[in-house]
Amino acid sequence: MQEIGHWINGQRVAGTSGNYGAIMNPATGEQQAQVALATVAEVEDAIAKAAEAQVKWAAVNPQRRARVFMKFGALINEHMEELAELVSREHGKTIPDAKGDVQRGLEVVEVCMGLPSALKGEFTDNGGPGIDLYSMRQALGVVAGITPFNFPAMIPLWKMAPAIACGNAMILKPSERCPSTAMRLAELFSEAGLPDGVLQVVNGDKLTVDTLLDNETIQAVGFVGSTPIAQYIYGRAATNGKRAQCFGGAKNHMIIMPDADMDKAADALIGAGYGAAGERCMAISVAVPVGQETADKLIEKLVPRIEKLKVGPYTAGDDVDYGPVITEASKNRILGLINSGVDQGATLVTDGRDFTLQGYENGYFVGPTLFDNVTPDMDIYKEEIFGPVLTQVRMDNYEDALQLVMDNEYGNGTAIYTGDGDVARDFASRVNVGMVGINFPIPVPLSYYSFGGWKKSAFGDLNQYGPDAFKFYTKTKTVTARWFSGIKDGAALNFKAMD
Repeated sequence: MQEIGHWINGQRVAGTSGNYGAIMNPATGEQQAQVALATVAEVEDAIAKAAEAQVKWAAVNPQRRARVFMKFGALINEHMEELAELVSREHGKTIPDAKGDVQRGLEVVEVCMGLPSALKGEFTDNGGPGIDLYSMRQALGVVAGITPFNFPAMIPLWKMAPAIACGNAMILKPSERCPSTAMRLAELFSEAGLPDGVLQVVNGDKLTVDTLLDNETIQAVGFVGSTPIAQYIYGRAATNGKRAQCFGGAKNHMIIMPDADMDKAADALIGAGYGAAGERCMAISVAVPVGQETADKLIEKLVPRIEKLKVGPYTAGDDVDYGPVITEASKNRILGLINSGVDQGATLVTDGRDFTLQGYENGYFVGPTLFDNVTPDMDIYKEEIFGPVLTQVRMDNYEDALQLVMDNEYGNGTAIYTGDGDVARDFASRVNVGMVGINFPIPVPLSYYSFGGWKKSAFGDLNQYGPDAFKFYTKTKTVTARWFSGIKDGAALNFKAMD
């Protein structure tokens, strides 16, 4: 059986703990590999070696660092098919979706190619009598990235690219369920010219995470995952004096106004609700039609589209719409929430609980499920399902629909479908959510903006990638300089009063 270790000082190394995590094939339910879980000593050794490498890397001028990213981006493009295959094999998402995973990470790498302009400081000459002031952005040192299973390429790249571009070294702890993509990206980064030790990939579990959070050398921590874990990591990191940006769960709503194009709205909900089996923090899981007629029309549009969805393993071809969820535990949790929706009185329009696929009976597949007449007190509304389940909450008017979104404890993403510019502008202005789509279902910003939610979807005051990332991974040093007159004017022998 394949065994995955760690990436330390520019090479793959075997784990020494004797403890392993199982890497499953989500489509078959069979174990396909195992990953070594690091000891405290292994993590601390990786950090120490990274700290040594970081000093030299930070001294490399930004333009030369940017050239490494240019080569790295070219290598990612060159190996796109291979990387997508790695993502699909361990996560289960389709090949087109896996390529999107890699591509959205690559776009952040491309922004880092313009690094020199992002690290410019400020300068004020003659701010006082003979006094100049200037600021510099300098690297923090060694930082950590803790990334989830659902985007094995994108989120590691979101973390490592800006951090390393700014002159830091990074300890990356990818999900132990999907570690192969991060390991391969580390190899490609090394091939692009990244010095050994600047990127270390340490595979592990909670012990590894806690070691990173408690180690004094680690200056900052970036995390993406569930809200309870985000709160835990943020609290422990802050207590230990580290910077932290921790992104948690979501419950994303899409309001459909009566004037919306129902075909376009339905297509958007199908893609945003069921793509990647719903395992996206930006998935739309709640449709909020305004008015009973709108709700009825939307159901009529959704049902035939749902019935045409093709569910299967990624190996079945590019026409597969989505694959399995990540683990058997995830599948059972999703089925339990569907059962709770039925028990609590929601209308089950399409039922994905009994979905089976010949030859893949032990896979972690859940059929596309649609609920209508969901109310905010139901578990399927309150909890993040993270599966191929779309719920419809009917609202009588726009103000009630807006209030529903604003009252939810999460604030990652939201969308509205309408032909009315006044309504769209009002929604964008008032809604208390970090990323807003107008006739756009998954409003993930382009890589030269920043990604981040509000409320219980994010902890920390700076977002991922874009301008915020360069601020997060650097610290500002301000210098006040005065050069006394001497050689130019000659010596002054008289007693001179203070200016």
